[in-house]
Amino acid sequence: MTIAIGCDHAGVEMKNAIIHHLTEKGITIIDKGTNTLDSVDYPDYAHPVANEVESGNAQFGILICGSANGVCITANKHQGIRAALCWKNEIASLARQHNDANIIGLPARFISIEEGIEFTDTFLNTEFEGGRHQNRVNKISC
Repeated sequence: MTIAIGCDHAGVEMKNAIIHHLTEKGITIIDKGTNTLDSVDYPDYAHPVANEVESGNAQFGILICGSANGVCITANKHQGIRAALCWKNEIASLARQHNDANIIGLPARFISIEEGIEFTDTFLNTEFEGGRHQNRVNKISC
């Protein structure tokens, strides 16, 4: 499995911890940055992650910023991207089960690093249920 990951300055520490966790599991990571605590613009990192998922180079994406609103809004501008803001483990599960989300958005200022790792694991290990949810997902793209 290949995962693209990116963040702004608020998510660097969480991003690095998630990368370490996933690489220990043998998952290939495409790190789109940032690696600085200096203020940066989240779209500069969200678009490259969305591009990796949209093109098929990565099966899933992980985006992290302070609230995760900005990175999710940005990623969701891409056709075929379904980025879900996840602040609880159950939300991460339902984002995959019901919405076939392919990018998880993590709010670094509102969850712990441990929760970010937990939510990521749940997201990556949960299958889309299809069925009645497939009709809804089919109606998302413009």
